[in-house]
Amino acid sequence: MPLHVTDYTWAQTESTVHISVPLKGAKAGGVDIVSTEEYLKVHFPPFLFEAFLFEPVDDDRSTAKVGNGVAVFTLPKKTRNVWEHLMITADDKETKREIRERALLKRQQKLAAESKQKAEKQQAEKKYALETMMKLEEEERDRIQKMKDTEREKTTAELAAWQLRQKQNHQIQQGGTTKTPGNRQTEIGKSKQVHRNSKKEKIQARLPPPRPPGNIRVTFTPRVFPTALRESRVSEEEEWLRRQAAARRAVSTEVEELQDLTEEERNPNWLKQKGDKCFTNGDYVGAVNAYSLGIRLNRQIPALYSNRAACHLKLRNLHKAIEDSSKALDLLTPAVPANAAARVRASVRRGSAFCQLQLYAEGLQDYEAALQIDPHNEALLEDARIIRNIIQGSSGHDET
Repeated sequence: MPLHVTDYTWAQTESTVHISVPLKGAKAGGVDIVSTEEYLKVHFPPFLFEAFLFEPVDDDRSTAKVGNGVAVFTLPKKTRNVWEHLMITADDKETKREIRERALLKRQQKLAAESKQKAEKQQAEKKYALETMMKLEEEERDRIQKMKDTEREKTTAELAAWQLRQKQNHQIQQGGTTKTPGNRQTEIGKSKQVHRNSKKEKIQARLPPPRPPGNIRVTFTPRVFPTALRESRVSEEEEWLRRQAAARRAVSTEVEELQDLTEEERNPNWLKQKGDKCFTNGDYVGAVNAYSLGIRLNRQIPALYSNRAACHLKLRNLHKAIEDSSKALDLLTPAVPANAAARVRASVRRGSAFCQLQLYAEGLQDYEAALQIDPHNEALLEDARIIRNIIQGSSGHDET
């Protein structure tokens, strides 16, 4: 049963009501306030102040200040006049109950409207940010294309000028030859041409006739993977191809944030390329956002998880890096040559996260798994050797 506050004070003018409620040592964070046009409640357990106002007030312009052990309310009146009392004098419990229920309902509706407005504002900000980024990228592409066009036109003009100079030089040379005295050069040229023609006729006379045409049919084993059939595991490779095809089809179009984007911008591969570009430019947070949105569209693409793990490593979100690397390794099954490089990257990223958490034994297991796939990788061999030395050094320290 709450204790009702009775030592409050109030004052009024023709347009405003001022109410001061002592908080009796309660902290500002522990005070619950409900205010509507006809009802005011201040609850700070075990105390309760409840006012059923004499006339309606303007709730939208009302203010409350909580601090220094008191809550001060400023309530503008809807009608300019002087109240006889602060609260209604009728002691009708049913009427008060209805007023209280209406107040609580209005408060719930107000909170719901504020929450909806906040969500719409956040959605609009996200959309604006994405559109702005896309616009900047488009401007950058246009600038680069303009530079390319300018260079192409410049090169074309230089080539045309060079060709014109060559043509003019050739005409000058021909003109000089025709102006030489005598016909000796002309006769020499004719004799050379006759000699070439006779030599060509002799060569053609010695050539055998061409063989009749024919077709040679060559058949090959249909293979998607580059490995030879005797060295591959056909069933596992076919399973991997089926899973990749299913992953490309498993695109969700229910993501709210992308309802206003084009089909190309809803493509997870497009988002992956955008994330890769952000990662290259050092924008790891932007890359995480792009990969995360791609994952929401399609949760079956291992590269999105593996690349997001690399971003988490850069941002020192080590547990998230382990989680994303593990998810990528789960999707990179069955183990076939086509996904070997991806499995190496995911294993190394998870192993690196374990080592940065000083879980060297778990990190060494992932590095050894990567070495089983790529045993001649010198960088992996060196990293595994360093981890083993750390483990051996810590073990020797514990024994001493």
